[in-house]
Amino acid sequence: MNSLEANTRDNITKGQLNAIRNNGNVPAIIYGGKDQNQKISISKKHLKILIDKENFLSSIITLNVDGKSQNVLPREIKYHIISDEPTHVDFLRVLPGVKIKIEVPVNFINHEKSPGLKRGGVLNIVRRKVELKCPSEKIPESITIDLDGIDIGESFKISSVKLDPDVTPTIQGRDFVIATLAAPTVMKEPEKPAEAEAAEGAEGAEGAEGTEGAAAKDGDKPAAEGDKKEGEDKKPEEKK
Repeated sequence: MNSLEANTRDNITKGQLNAIRNNGNVPAIIYGGKDQNQKISISKKHLKILIDKENFLSSIITLNVDGKSQNVLPREIKYHIISDEPTHVDFLRVLPGVKIKIEVPVNFINHEKSPGLKRGGVLNIVRRKVELKCPSEKIPESITIDLDGIDIGESFKISSVKLDPDVTPTIQGRDFVIATLAAPTVMKEPEKPAEAEAAEGAEGAEGAEGTEGAAAKDGDKPAAEGDKKEGEDKKPEEKK
């Protein structure tokens, strides 16, 4: 489980918030449950390391606030419009037995064992994340889909995913598709055997010989009546 060090803050003005950010920290708040909202600040450097991880918003984090630890779930991150640096984070308290809605990333494994992908098939991912409703202590890190043995034309639906009985998709009433393995847009034509190519070459040569023979025979034909031969138009000169 990831962890972050945090300090309580008691700021009122916008200038005080900017001072926190200028010192390399990010303002944050912890909410949820019966306890009051708690204002804290955390190191921007350490926060960005966790944000770079793909499933940051679906991972439980232990916050050590002034020596006391508590488990929280990141719910929202705000970024600077120009620098794209994190400027504020909302954390939800993780309380046993309380169900929450959370988006979990979909992870595909064993691409190299899929006969459909080997034949040029395309994996069309319809949902890269699936929203689930689950107890905070049973949040899955990801939904794993195994491509081993999957061929072109097969699809993955939510019903094919094994989930804990207490974990359910927020979309109910239909078996929605997560991904499909489709045929390639352009099918590769199989290469011709060497024997077929040789046979085609021999047929082409025979055809060429037949054409040449026909041309030679045509050249041997006598000229038809009325056809003029070279020199026939010339009349002998009259003697003076």
